[in-house]
Amino acid sequence: MVDFPWLAQKTLVSNDIIPTFHAMIRRVTFFIYPQFQLLDLSGPLSAFDLAERACPGSYSTQVVSETGGLMPSSAGLVVSSSPPDHSPPDTLIVVGGRGVHQSCTNPGSCEKLRRTAERARRVASVCTGAFLMARMGLLSGRKATTHWRHAGRFRTEHPEVMLDDDRIYIKDGQVWSSAGITAGIDLALALIEEDLGTVVSKAVARELVMSHRRLGGQSQFSAMLDLEPESHRIRDALHYAREHLAEDFPMEAMAAAVGLSTRQFGRVFLAETGQTPARAVERLRAEAARPRIEDGDEPLEHIAASVGFGQAERMRQAFVKLYGQSPQSLRRQMRRGTTQIRTEQL
Repeated sequence: MVDFPWLAQKTLVSNDIIPTFHAMIRRVTFFIYPQFQLLDLSGPLSAFDLAERACPGSYSTQVVSETGGLMPSSAGLVVSSSPPDHSPPDTLIVVGGRGVHQSCTNPGSCEKLRRTAERARRVASVCTGAFLMARMGLLSGRKATTHWRHAGRFRTEHPEVMLDDDRIYIKDGQVWSSAGITAGIDLALALIEEDLGTVVSKAVARELVMSHRRLGGQSQFSAMLDLEPESHRIRDALHYAREHLAEDFPMEAMAAAVGLSTRQFGRVFLAETGQTPARAVERLRAEAARPRIEDGDEPLEHIAASVGFGQAERMRQAFVKLYGQSPQSLRRQMRRGTTQIRTEQL
C-alpha cells in the first residue's frame, strides 16, 4: 500500500494518526493555457502523484485547457491536455504563466474555467494564476497572494481583492492562492496535509528532497535574500550573524569578523541593506524561531534563548513588529489548523 518504506514503518506504529484513505478519490484538475509556466504545473502535479503513490486511491489528476490538445508552455515544452468534462473536480488548480493575461481576455477560456470552478469543492491558484481567479470573481473580498513581481499590476486591476504579496500561500475559506513558481509545491503540500494529514505530506516532501513545507504565513523573501548586500564583506557578516544567533554578540563582533571598524561597518551595512545591523539580526532571529514556534511544542522561553532573543518578551515584541502577531498567536493558529485537519479525517 505504502510506497515509502519509512512511512510504512511510521504508519504501523501510528495507525490512529492515519485514517482510511480509500473513503474517496479526490480528483485534482489543473487548468493550463498557451504559454503557461511549466513548473507551476509540474511541481504541484508531482506532489499529488507522490501522495497517490504513498496512499493509493487518494488522488487522481488531470490537466485541462479550454480546447484540450497539445498546449505549449513558456519553456517550449508541449503538454497534452483534455477539454473540461462534466465530472466535478475535488480541487481545481489554476497555474500561472506568461500567457495568463491573454487568457484573461479570452471569453471562452474564462467561461470554461468558471464552470469548472463552480463544481469544485475548493479552488487554488499558483503564481499569476491568481489573475484568472480574480477575473472570475473568485477572489473578490478575499485575501490572496501572487508573485511579488506582479503585485502592482494585480492591485491596479483587482482592487476588490485583499492582496498580500509577502506570503508563500494564503487560504481564505475554500479558496487558496500561492506565490510564484516553487511556492506551488508548498501549496500542494498544504492541500495534501489538509486531506491526508501531516505524516503523508512529510513523506511527499521527503521524496521531493525538500523541507516539509514553508508555512503559508512565511514571507516570500528570506532575510538573507531580501537584504541583498552588494559586498562580500556584508554578506559574510550576515552569515556570521546567522551562525552565531544564540550569542548576545554586539555589533563590534560582526565588524571584527569581516575586518572593519565598528563605525565603518555600521555605515556600510546600512548603505547596502537599508537596515541597521541590529534590525537585520532581529529578522534573522525571528526567521529562525518561527518554524519552531509553529511546528513544535518547545517552550517559548527556550526558543527565545536559543536564537538569541534572551527573553520571551523580547521575542514577542519582535514578532509583533515583523509579523503583526505574537508567537503565542501563531502557535494557536497552527494548532487550530492541525486539530481541524484531524477532525475532518475522522
